[in-house]
Amino acid sequence: MTAAASPCAPAGAAPSAAWPPRRAVAAWILFDWSTQPFFTLITTFVFAPFFASALAGDAAQGQALWGYATGLAGLCIALLSPLLGGIADRTGPRKPWIAAFGALLVIGSAMLWFAVPGSPWAVSVALAGFVLATVGAEFATTFNNAMMTRLVPPERLGWLSGTGWAVGYLGGLLSLAITLGLLAADPQTGKTLAGMAPILGLDAAAREGDRFSGPLTALWFVVFVTPMFLLTPDSPPTGLRLAEAAQGGVGRLRATLAELPKLPALGRFLLANMIYQDALVALFAFGGIYAAGVFGWQTIELGVFGILLTVTGTLGAWLGGKLDDRIGGKPVILGAIACLLVACLGILSLGADHILFVVPAAPSVPGGGLYDSLPEKVYLGLGLLIGLVAGPLQAASRSLMARLAPEGRIGEFFGLFALSGKVTSFMGPTLVALATSAFASQRAGLAVLILFFLAGAWLLAGVRVVRRS
Repeated sequence: MTAAASPCAPAGAAPSAAWPPRRAVAAWILFDWSTQPFFTLITTFVFAPFFASALAGDAAQGQALWGYATGLAGLCIALLSPLLGGIADRTGPRKPWIAAFGALLVIGSAMLWFAVPGSPWAVSVALAGFVLATVGAEFATTFNNAMMTRLVPPERLGWLSGTGWAVGYLGGLLSLAITLGLLAADPQTGKTLAGMAPILGLDAAAREGDRFSGPLTALWFVVFVTPMFLLTPDSPPTGLRLAEAAQGGVGRLRATLAELPKLPALGRFLLANMIYQDALVALFAFGGIYAAGVFGWQTIELGVFGILLTVTGTLGAWLGGKLDDRIGGKPVILGAIACLLVACLGILSLGADHILFVVPAAPSVPGGGLYDSLPEKVYLGLGLLIGLVAGPLQAASRSLMARLAPEGRIGEFFGLFALSGKVTSFMGPTLVALATSAFASQRAGLAVLILFFLAGAWLLAGVRVVRRS
């Protein structure tokens, strides 16, 4: 590398000779490792199903309440994202914002320990902690993503994105294995998946192992996010005060939005990303709750399911990154959406005693072992398919953004990309919750996501992508 700036370098980035060392990039990637337990343990496989089965009145009510909480968190993100994004863009450093919202993640996650079954405040504490932690995790991730363009040249953003997702999945896998093997026990047997009593004196009957997923998430984040603060370089301060930065940030956002009609491919992609990301967030938020309601899965069944799904997710993120380099992000995203549509339709067709809507199948029997019925096996296979394509979908979306953004303004448009992924993130979960409540059916809620994926695929299909040399 020479000292000359790369012709594809993002606005405000250092010249090519000044790209940070590998340890700085590795520390940034470790951020995904530090936050993934929140999404794996709390929103999907451990705490959310525990909430639906042990705290809420029934599975449908639990899914609806969880959906409203997820929607509220998404609405907060949507309302605050333009203002905070504009401030951070104009003041420079991202780490203070990551620290502030990381603190919300830690506090909210720790609160979940106090959601004791039978307590009159359990549901309120659980939902409040979940909303607080969700806002913290999502904003911390957004500001961390804004550091990407200062770490590697644009032609390596796809690699950086895919590697981050893969490492994050591995972090989720390890945290889930620890929770299932050492902490969370079956309330009937009092044993963990490893066949032992929970460590730390956790009471299985009081579901302390499930609730401990909150404090574990908080501690995990604090430990593993530290290298990013110590080793990864941040954007230099601009000297602007917060009030000045807020006014300028909102003004720049308005100007950029007004410019989008002149960039039809980019505008169409941002709209597509907004819609299919909503559906993906909702699908992961309700996957464990759906299985708990339809099949009666408890922590052990859901945990093993989560481990297997995370393994396929890690493999998918890594393979998706390589495929992205070969054929581009758009075909990878469309292929992933097609697989997600198949998975959603397949899940809708399942019941405890049937598959494909009308084909009878023997239900699970007590003592039959893990996933002993055919519907459970089919659900397991469809879940593994979702895991396999979710990572490539999200990683390829980030790399496609880099290809579509105007030369010299990649950093600015990555901020808009982050906004598009969050500005309506409340819609998917909220509509799932409304459909679930209206029809008193978990299947009705899931059917909403099919429409979201179809709309996102249609919009993306019309995006014209010119690959850069």
